[in-house]
Amino acid sequence: MKKVVLILFFVVSLGELLSGIVGSKEMHFILKPLIMISLGVYYWIAISQNRSVIVVCAIFFSLAGDVALMFDTVNSVFFILGLTEFLISHIFYILSYRQHQSQSVADELQGIQKMRFAFPIVLAGTGLIVVLYPVLGDLRFPVIIYALVIVTMVLNALFRFGRTSVKSFRMVFAGAISFMISDSLLAINKFMEPINHAGLLILATYILAQFLIIEGLCTHFSTNKINHHP
Repeated sequence: MKKVVLILFFVVSLGELLSGIVGSKEMHFILKPLIMISLGVYYWIAISQNRSVIVVCAIFFSLAGDVALMFDTVNSVFFILGLTEFLISHIFYILSYRQHQSQSVADELQGIQKMRFAFPIVLAGTGLIVVLYPVLGDLRFPVIIYALVIVTMVLNALFRFGRTSVKSFRMVFAGAISFMISDSLLAINKFMEPINHAGLLILATYILAQFLIIEGLCTHFSTNKINHHP
């Protein structure tokens, strides 16, 4: 059953990508919400024990954000609503990262290591804020808050290093980075200048991000091997 739902997730995701290529609004309105719905069902089936309400909330608010952003061209209030819902989703993902790690801190990144690996992430986040700041207008405050939260989300994924399995760390961290890339592309395309094939790039990196994060969190409980080397 788990494989069937996972296949459904990929079929729905490919269908949504295709809807962007052919410009089918009907396909888009049907398939976009099904991305997180199918991924949520997959998570529920994949984790028979240790299911996390926090992860379910992250999935739910991602779904709500997807639906809101489907109407952002109708009224700008839907963009703010979508931004808020994804911000809440990121907060739940931050909490889920802390939940899906071992209590031992002996093998985690230490001092200068944390600073060294965190610096490029912080630099990318603050750099994007600096570039976007002059063109954000009334949305400056909410966009800056959102950017700070997503940087924090990525850092929390990074700081799982040494406190979970190698596979779980890599998948969740890669997913968090992909989420940051997707949101950065969205912001640049919306506020600065159009990006070629922006819709496909934003959607593809978003789908990849959600899958890697959820699969990575599921993988945390499948092995007790911990990553000992940065």
